[in-house]
Amino acid sequence: MPHLTLRGFLSFLLTLVLAAAGGGLASAVGLPAGWLMGSALAVTIAAMAGLPVRLPDGLRNVIFILIGMSMGATVSPDSLSLLASWPISLAALALELAVIIATTGWMLTRFFKLDPGTAYLSSFPGHLSFVMGIAATGVGDARQIVIIQVIRILMLTIAVPIGATFLPIDHFEIKQATAFLGPLQLGLVALGCAAVGLVFMRLKVPAGMVLGAMAAATAAKLGGLYTDAIPLPLVVLTFVLTGAMIGSRFVGITRSEFLAAAKGGVIATAMTVGIVTLVAFIVSQLVDMPFGQLWLGLSPGAIEGMGALGIALGYDTAFIAAHHVIRLLMLSVAIPVVVVFIRRHERALAQQRHN
Repeated sequence: MPHLTLRGFLSFLLTLVLAAAGGGLASAVGLPAGWLMGSALAVTIAAMAGLPVRLPDGLRNVIFILIGMSMGATVSPDSLSLLASWPISLAALALELAVIIATTGWMLTRFFKLDPGTAYLSSFPGHLSFVMGIAATGVGDARQIVIIQVIRILMLTIAVPIGATFLPIDHFEIKQATAFLGPLQLGLVALGCAAVGLVFMRLKVPAGMVLGAMAAATAAKLGGLYTDAIPLPLVVLTFVLTGAMIGSRFVGITRSEFLAAAKGGVIATAMTVGIVTLVAFIVSQLVDMPFGQLWLGLSPGAIEGMGALGIALGYDTAFIAAHHVIRLLMLSVAIPVVVVFIRRHERALAQQRHN
């Protein structure tokens, strides 16, 4: 974490304390994935209140490695038996993405009077770095886009644990580990995860560090190089840091900017949650898989957040990660296509006004 000043270190320490306190409180009251949800909420509230929360940029890759390690360590050989069910869920994913983009983009344009660039870039369920890169070229209002997208990520992180608590679904027993990796094994697995993550990043793989770390940890486990679980304190630390990372995305967003985009963002996210829930329910009637696992695989949340929730709720992380990778690949094709249509629409409107 180079160039970390004393002030920056104190802000980082404050962020960790807030995240740990929020996660501990949510866990103490019995919320599923409480460490993750509580830390995200606590840091989000602090950021919106103007407190100096921050995570050093170099720490983000460490968090991604921890998430990938944890996801890979939960994969079992039984995961491969689910491959036969994937064509159905992948077809549902493609249909779901088209419906989400079309309906939420139309809603933001029609009822919130956003320009098409802002509305449709805000409606893309994922690939935030790609979306913001396009916004930086002059398509849409970048500030409104990032607020709506971050609201989506935060709300999805909160929605799953609440749903698991109050809805009569997924009474899924999480297997309790009895043997854990030692310090030397952990260090070797982490080095392998970091190395493969860097390779994935160099190859421009979406979410490369997370996916590379997961690929390394999964390959090592399925190859018999280790069988034990990640120690519970390290898993809790991973959840706390992931929640802090989600919440810290609200830093720098003023209250007026937030309020201007929040209503549209909340409604768009609610629409997205409704569509995902309906599609996941339909798919759950066709395949033998927990509803919550399907929901996490089809949900358009950040892969690190959905992967961490998958670990916390005891689901198959290989299924979840694979669907998120394919979602990002689908969006890599869809985003430029939609932007081309937006540009053509803007040129047509400009020509009409000129005439």
